[in-house]
Amino acid sequence: MPLSKIAGIGKYVPANIVTNNDLTKYMETNDEWIQERTGIQERRYAHRTEETTTTMAVEAAKIAIERAGTTAEEIDFIIFATLSPDYYFPGCGVLVQRAMKMKEIGALDIRNQCSGFVYALSVADQFIKSGMYKNILVIGSEKHSFGLDFTTRGRNVSVIFGDGAGAVVLQPTEKEGQGILSTHLHSDGESAEMLAMYNPGTHANHWGTQNYADFDEAEIAQMFLSKKMMDNAQLYPFMDGPAVFKKAVVKFPEVIMEALSKNGYTTTDIDMLIPHQANLRISQFVQQKLKLADDKVYNNIQHYGNTTAASIPIALCEAWEKGKIKEGDLVCLAAFGSGFTWASALMKW
Repeated sequence: MPLSKIAGIGKYVPANIVTNNDLTKYMETNDEWIQERTGIQERRYAHRTEETTTTMAVEAAKIAIERAGTTAEEIDFIIFATLSPDYYFPGCGVLVQRAMKMKEIGALDIRNQCSGFVYALSVADQFIKSGMYKNILVIGSEKHSFGLDFTTRGRNVSVIFGDGAGAVVLQPTEKEGQGILSTHLHSDGESAEMLAMYNPGTHANHWGTQNYADFDEAEIAQMFLSKKMMDNAQLYPFMDGPAVFKKAVVKFPEVIMEALSKNGYTTTDIDMLIPHQANLRISQFVQQKLKLADDKVYNNIQHYGNTTAASIPIALCEAWEKGKIKEGDLVCLAAFGSGFTWASALMKW
């Protein structure tokens, strides 16, 4: 059975750089406060009307396809990971298919937030190994800037996120010592509301024991999209930062070690770890716990912020472009995010 390899990789980040000092125009914060808590110095914001989650994905995909030595017409499946789609529905996968004038191929959208790209890569890996598809375009793309609360009220969340896209083309390989060795996917919905965007939605009291019969019509009306939600900032993401941090620093090392153990490796064998760029402090904690040298972990959250599903392919692409990943290297990808979900992938480059 052939393994699947990343045959081409590309990234796209908007030209618009937004520094920590730029954010002080909208909220009470400062560069020192943001860097101390997140490690972030700046992020990129897409053009409000001219760039979308899909258009950024297309730019990253063009590069990945060219580097894979193939064409858009030869792509036979699309897997698109995002939490910020252009439309509530349809998903971005079909929009990429249209924009790139591809054949009438299948398009699958993945909603696993920060872990989305690794989940998408795992799905693509199974399709390649089964022989069903030969050229799969896997994308992670996010446009967070359109939906953040740029006030002091929302600063704990809004200072963290940025926009961008990354893409890879997955192909089969028969080459000895190359390809994805294994992927590992997990979830625990017990704390789903600790990192979530509740509205608009149809949840009512989703995490309680009550149902609609317990409410009168006026109360039910306020559960859905309403002026009250807008006035009370209920249309923005919510994050319990300490709760997320506490869980992440446990699950990150666990899922990395799971991948290594599955394939008979130890942490000393890792040539490059690409963690999801959630928070520099989380990455540094994981690096210290696993006793990895600085040159074995790649972080770029300082310049792009947290781009959730896009963060791993952007960082992976950048590390490869800088020559930090070479043929034969053992590369580990790991992510933790909303859900909670967490995942890892181990590959020989």
